[in-house]
Amino acid sequence: MSGWNFADIWETVAQQVPDAPAQIQGQRQITWADFDRRANGVARAMLEAGLEEQEKVAQYLYNCPEYLESMFAAFKAGMAPVNTNYRYLDDELLYLWDNADAACVVFHGTFTERVDAIRDQLPKVKLWLWVDDGTGPCPDWATPYEEAAAQGTGDAVAGPWGRSGDHLNLLYTGGTTGMPKGVMWRQDDLIRNLVGSFVPAVREQDPDDELTLIRESVSAPGLVGLPACPLMHGTGCFTQLIVLSGGGCTVTLERRSLDVDELLSTIERERVNSIAIVGDAFAKPMVRALDANPGKYDISSLMIVSSSGVMFSEEAKQGLLAHHPGMMIIDAFSSSEALGMGQSVSTAGGTVSTAKFMVGENTKVITDDGREVQPGSGETGRVAVGGYQPVGYYKDEAKTKATFITFEGKRYSVPGDYARVEADGTLTLLGRGSVCINTGGEKVYPEEVEEVLKTFEGVLDAVAVGVPDEKFGEAITAIVELAPGVELDEAAVIGHVRSKLAAYKAPKRVLAVDTIGRAPNGKVDYKRLKGWAAEQLGVA
Repeated sequence: MSGWNFADIWETVAQQVPDAPAQIQGQRQITWADFDRRANGVARAMLEAGLEEQEKVAQYLYNCPEYLESMFAAFKAGMAPVNTNYRYLDDELLYLWDNADAACVVFHGTFTERVDAIRDQLPKVKLWLWVDDGTGPCPDWATPYEEAAAQGTGDAVAGPWGRSGDHLNLLYTGGTTGMPKGVMWRQDDLIRNLVGSFVPAVREQDPDDELTLIRESVSAPGLVGLPACPLMHGTGCFTQLIVLSGGGCTVTLERRSLDVDELLSTIERERVNSIAIVGDAFAKPMVRALDANPGKYDISSLMIVSSSGVMFSEEAKQGLLAHHPGMMIIDAFSSSEALGMGQSVSTAGGTVSTAKFMVGENTKVITDDGREVQPGSGETGRVAVGGYQPVGYYKDEAKTKATFITFEGKRYSVPGDYARVEADGTLTLLGRGSVCINTGGEKVYPEEVEEVLKTFEGVLDAVAVGVPDEKFGEAITAIVELAPGVELDEAAVIGHVRSKLAAYKAPKRVLAVDTIGRAPNGKVDYKRLKGWAAEQLGVA
């Protein structure tokens, strides 16, 4: 076989535990046999629509069983899944799907009007699969997803080109220019990295024709996982790829925004073993609910709480552990293009400072002039991770060359996180070298927000910064330089941005300043302005 492939693994799991649950959402329960059968139907629909090898299949969905099921179908047919942020508006969707060369889009019914408004500008899309969510009828230009799934049988579906470990999964993430970039993960690399962290032999061995290793490791139903964060993000999706590859079950919530009562009640009802959250934005509300309702929620089934990509304070971790000392909290230092840079593990009584991580086995910290940072030296550098990593960014050779480097004869991914290596070998994370704002787990790049701010009448110049915020980690704050005689209308400025960009990219506050203070080369001192904004808002 030509490397590990998710379709082959999941089909083998379905043979091993056909009657075990693979997906649950509310009253919906889908067994592994049905998961496999339904994905065969959707894969057949893709092939019948004329999709060719490695054409792109976009998931424009809230968390639901169809999300992972359509990924399974894409893997079966030899296509490449593409995550889509469901908060995007028209221009953002057009950019993403055009950049990704999407040939199939799977979308929730609630997005029908938005899709219909832009689909004539997306001639590469051959198949629109409409997922019924009770918001209206299927449009005549789309195919009902359920009809496609229902035509599936137990016979495995594959394209004439077969399957390969070289087949891709595209994970789109924000780029330094503010435009999304597609991180190209070979399935073989992704599986060895993710699944290999729990089944080391997967990392070390190649699959045989019978996938003996998977058959031996899946002899009974596996863990029950719940992505509390969106599957459209790497943290939510990648954790579930691990769960399913171990014969487990993915439970998705029905509400489309965080409802802590639903989350904690579902953990109790479904006996969930692992949850994926986004740092303090999820953990602090959970702690408040548990503190306020002692004994109401049974979370004793939880073994692992995992988070990645956003601040997760030790205070919040210990708050959760106080209600269930037996579980483990894993704060992973990873990004879409660099998995396994480090992690922080918290247990009852074990205190680890916020933003301090144990170094991954393939991790180095490299100075800007190309030297490895030595422990305890006090120097800072960019974190670089080797091993199984992406092949690059889709259709962006320049960014691929800048991010994926060769150091001492080995290839590393260097996404731009700066850190210091302490004397004990741990990493103290200092943040992105760029001015990326991380708000509630969403990456927002200032340039994109600033360009919209500057189109508001009366705004001469603008900067967007992130200031500390308990709920979101960082809250976007706009600093605007107004034309003479113009009074600041904060609500109008925020509303203007919300009309042009996804709501999470809009500033929470707008502050006026006499001058942005750009240097002669046009650059701005983000650090200074961020500090000023935090001081003005009393959060410094």
